[in-house]
Amino acid sequence: MIRVVLADDQPLVRTGLRMILSDQDDMEVVGEAATGVEAVQVCANARPDVVLMDVRMPELDGIEATRAVTAVDDPPRVLVLTTFDLDDVVYEALRAGASAFLLKDAPEERLTTAIRVVAEGGSLFAPSVTRRLIEEFSRRPVTGPTPDVRGLTEREREVLAQVAKGLSNAEIASALFVSENTVKTHVARVLMKLGLRDRVQAVVLAYETGLVRPGAWG
Repeated sequence: MIRVVLADDQPLVRTGLRMILSDQDDMEVVGEAATGVEAVQVCANARPDVVLMDVRMPELDGIEATRAVTAVDDPPRVLVLTTFDLDDVVYEALRAGASAFLLKDAPEERLTTAIRVVAEGGSLFAPSVTRRLIEEFSRRPVTGPTPDVRGLTEREREVLAQVAKGLSNAEIASALFVSENTVKTHVARVLMKLGLRDRVQAVVLAYETGLVRPGAWG
């Protein structure tokens, strides 16, 4: 079972999410929170696999709550839910450790699929905002040091660039004329060498270091 915590200051939103997840055989809601502080406390007690995190909450916003819940050993994955597809704070939420981003009006099946993808260690963005999100994200000033991509092999840099353009492993394999397993190996090595948690951080880093430029979507 995928253990999920719902963090949103609107009771109706939490009720709706709980009803959706209750229909899934492989998911269970193990806690709810109406504030960022509650979200941190509930996650510490319930040890969920995934947190559905609203951005704007009282006491502690979703950004700081995300930073707190992902700072522990074996942290849950955070899926940010927001009403606005260009909400500035979403960029900071991703930097804080969120692994996925969806709009609150996403179809039910999209939400449940996203939860499964995130629970398995993947990353996922709302299709309507993926490119705008990453390109705008990359234009923002870098806060703090970033890993040095010069330690990667030429092939690893190629794979990282393809990841940053939004390609799946299968698409990267086709573009580089290698097997999908080879791509998976390269992606894993890139993450390990650069000390990155997942593909989200890899995409951000590729833009921040200039490996890929905004607009270079091929």
